[in-house]
Amino acid sequence: MKLIWVWLEGLLAALLAVGWVVLHQGAEERHKQLAELPFEVIKLRPLLPAMLLFIEKIRFASRFSGVFYRIQSSVQKGFGVHMSGERSLLYIAEMAGYVWLLLTLGFVLAAVNGGSGTWLGLGAMLAVVLPVALFRDLQKKVQEREQDILLELPELLNKIILLVGAGETVQRAIVRCVQRKQENAANHPLYKELFQMLNELENGYSFQQSLETFSKRCGVQEVSVFTTTVLLNFRRGGGEFGLALRDLSRTLWDKRKAVSRMRGEQASSKMVFPMVMIFVIVMILVGTPAFMMMNM
Repeated sequence: MKLIWVWLEGLLAALLAVGWVVLHQGAEERHKQLAELPFEVIKLRPLLPAMLLFIEKIRFASRFSGVFYRIQSSVQKGFGVHMSGERSLLYIAEMAGYVWLLLTLGFVLAAVNGGSGTWLGLGAMLAVVLPVALFRDLQKKVQEREQDILLELPELLNKIILLVGAGETVQRAIVRCVQRKQENAANHPLYKELFQMLNELENGYSFQQSLETFSKRCGVQEVSVFTTTVLLNFRRGGGEFGLALRDLSRTLWDKRKAVSRMRGEQASSKMVFPMVMIFVIVMILVGTPAFMMMNM
């Protein structure tokens, strides 16, 4: 009976391996081009063409539309609307690649170890847990991006208020603030989107169009409120515009304090486990000599 399990697990591992080879050979040029699409979170590039063909064959996007749109929504918020559908397919293909790889390894290790169900169960468990962990990680990155934008937006607004109060137009004030943060453009999501907005202005877009597309790319409610306030009041100027920006600034500073407080609580909760471990180690180091002396 055990020998039958070994052969069965080996056969299933071979079928998965051969299946990947068949899918890889059947992948078209468009699948290979899509697999090379720049997306910094993707790691399993060699597996992607086969997995893209696989999710296309099973019609994943239509059969599991709820899961697909949740992933696409997270990709849009975290990495922009541009080519979000293709990037979502890449992310799903990578999840499928991990599942395929872990199941294959599980069957191989189970067969090598004489039909052991432990390795098979471990591979199956990881094949279920890892895609969920990848999706959670994507959501976490999106949340961190939104928090980074919220933390920086009040400072940007304060600078705009000072420049507008000194006689600058709001468009020129935004340009000055962004140019002074040029070194942070690649590292901070808010200034990255603002620099793209400046490029659109230089390419002939109107200030209103550029600001609206900037708000859509950020995908943060507070940025939408900021752009709406600016668009409703920048033509009027005068005291009403400054008053509207100051009211918005107070609201954004309150939200910044809430985000900072939440991050502080998360950091302190992460320190609990290491502190407990250090306490246990210290107790062992201090208590062991005392117990040894008592036994003597």
